[in-house]
Amino acid sequence: MARVTIMDIADALNISRNTVSKALNNADGISEATRQKVLQKAAEMGYKQFFSVPNRSLFLPRQPDQCEIALLVGNSIVPPHFASLTLDKLTREAAKIDFVLKMHRVESADILSRSLPFTFHSDCVSAIICVEMFDHAYSEMLCGLGIPILFIDGPSKRNGFVLPADQLYMDNTTAITQFVNDMLKQGKSKIGFIGDYEHCQSFFERYSAFRCAMLLANAPVEERFCIKMNEGDSLSRTLDSLSEFPEVFICANDFIAADAIYALQKLGKSVPGDVLVSGFDDAPISRILTPSLTTVHIHTQIMAVCAIDILMTRIAQPEMNYRTIYTEAELIYRDSTKI
Repeated sequence: MARVTIMDIADALNISRNTVSKALNNADGISEATRQKVLQKAAEMGYKQFFSVPNRSLFLPRQPDQCEIALLVGNSIVPPHFASLTLDKLTREAAKIDFVLKMHRVESADILSRSLPFTFHSDCVSAIICVEMFDHAYSEMLCGLGIPILFIDGPSKRNGFVLPADQLYMDNTTAITQFVNDMLKQGKSKIGFIGDYEHCQSFFERYSAFRCAMLLANAPVEERFCIKMNEGDSLSRTLDSLSEFPEVFICANDFIAADAIYALQKLGKSVPGDVLVSGFDDAPISRILTPSLTTVHIHTQIMAVCAIDILMTRIAQPEMNYRTIYTEAELIYRDSTKI
């Protein structure tokens, strides 16, 4: 079955592609009647990554006092973190359907004891969004609460571990694959990866995309250039122990890439003169580094819209199959990979 496109929806309704795009992205400039017509047609046609139900009365809390969407965060979500950029949009999208988004910090002690934050009261909660929740056992405990739950990223599935929950990710594969192939075309065959692929599913997918792209291009991966950073490891000491360096380092995120650039410069290596470095997330630090960092941009606004759509559909249809949804990500070249 062919994938439904925005143009297909526009043709079916005899309206412009731009109007359909505005409706699907909840943008201004169209009437609510037109928006609802587009949403209904998109749902009928099975448009990709779209699960909105036009009748929003289905999304009302189960009880009058259950008006909270609980945001559980496992680590500090500060402005450089990609998830921090989605919070305002999540709050606005939740408010449109009369829900309040409330953040609850999950401390290390909570994870060890498998207990909920003291601020969390299940009687008030209609749904849960988890961000930076990467502990397998704790995540399973949350899934057992009987409350609709969505993980934005989640524990690594390296060993086939699957949560009984909806999951939302950025596309961790396409941009990495594109980058590897671009480097190979430029004659850069010694490519390494820095990051703990067991830390979370996104890191695992980025690492897998790197290895798969190399394999399909018949380019050998030198294991000494694949650095699995664990908590407490010193990247400077690890790099210092290498007898030679790869031509390119792909890093699991921008913060690891920033550490790599600093460590390489400390060892007298030039970036991009001696080693090219790329990251992921397009965090603010990627633009102020010297050199500026090649990275992958995450569209955080659409992630927020998708998160609310997925949760609200789960509330309305609790028996439907669990879904894993990916949103678009975009490779951005900057000075750290200029040749």
